[in-house]
Amino acid sequence: MSSPRFTLRDFDFELPAQLIAQHPCVQRSASRLLDGRSHPPTDRIFHQLPGLLQPGDLLVFNDTQVVKARLFGEKASGGKLELLIERVLPGGSEVVAHMKVSKKPLPGARLHLCGGLAHGGFDATLLGRWPDADGPLFHLALHGPEGASAWQLMERHGHLPLPPYIERQQASGHDPDAAEDSERYQTVFARQPGAVAAPTAALHFDAAVLAALAERGVETANVTLHVGAGTFQPVKTEDLAQHQMHSEWYDIPLPTLAALERCRQRGGRILAVGTTSVRTLESWAASGKTTGDTNIFITPGFQFQVVDLLLTNFHLPKSTLMMLVSAFAGYDRIRALYQHAIGQQYRFFSYGDAMLLQRA
Repeated sequence: MSSPRFTLRDFDFELPAQLIAQHPCVQRSASRLLDGRSHPPTDRIFHQLPGLLQPGDLLVFNDTQVVKARLFGEKASGGKLELLIERVLPGGSEVVAHMKVSKKPLPGARLHLCGGLAHGGFDATLLGRWPDADGPLFHLALHGPEGASAWQLMERHGHLPLPPYIERQQASGHDPDAAEDSERYQTVFARQPGAVAAPTAALHFDAAVLAALAERGVETANVTLHVGAGTFQPVKTEDLAQHQMHSEWYDIPLPTLAALERCRQRGGRILAVGTTSVRTLESWAASGKTTGDTNIFITPGFQFQVVDLLLTNFHLPKSTLMMLVSAFAGYDRIRALYQHAIGQQYRFFSYGDAMLLQRA
């Protein structure tokens, strides 16, 4: 629930454009790490993280995998369009997607993707809107060669859906950064395909850091939350209570539930790697459901039940993620940490640096 003290403008800030990271750091764990638990905050390098934790702590990662969900095509009339597949529905042949097109097609329309079925691509039939007749997404049935599934068609024809603030050449042409992005806009432990955006705080982990955590006696566990495109959407209503939060699918496997219980029993701390892990764990705590859809909206005043520490990147102004970290560490604390980060030239957003926070 949102606090009446805060409105949208409270989560705005000025960010110099040159601090928006356009490429990843040369090495994953060579990114900077702002330890926001200390007063004043301490500037570190990410590979120092294991030394900041205690034996018996538990890190919870999001093991979602970013899929090639960006597709180009045209309507039967020849009008160009672009799809961003948000979710593959059970059965594997129907999807829901965002659509960029000059004039929205009507239900029943046939779309030709990546050249169309007749030219090595595939077709799609628009079934309607989703989740209802007035929904913001489009419900499509895909028609590929030899009954290919949506997953196969995306892998074969799709492009990695980078955030809008990362500037690249058009994916329909030659992109000299495609190979770098294919590797680095994916965590080293990505296992469950379904996200259209990476859980970016986890991008800093590499084999050496994971080995150092194990040697330190820090346990790790995985959850899955398939990050949707809504994560990049700024809140537009000044009254936070009027914002309609996007929905994402999550799952907490039994071994992770057991790891959470062991951590509590031994007095360890639970560190969520990224806001998606926070949303997953706190959704479970609020609903009792280990799997399903969540549209949890965490703003100042929220009562956290699971997470003690948070590792996160630096977020967009006016975003739901800014509100989440402000709820977690305290509004004034976050404002001070962001001011410090800007002053010290930290790199922001998906390919940027990280911050370690303690629950207020």
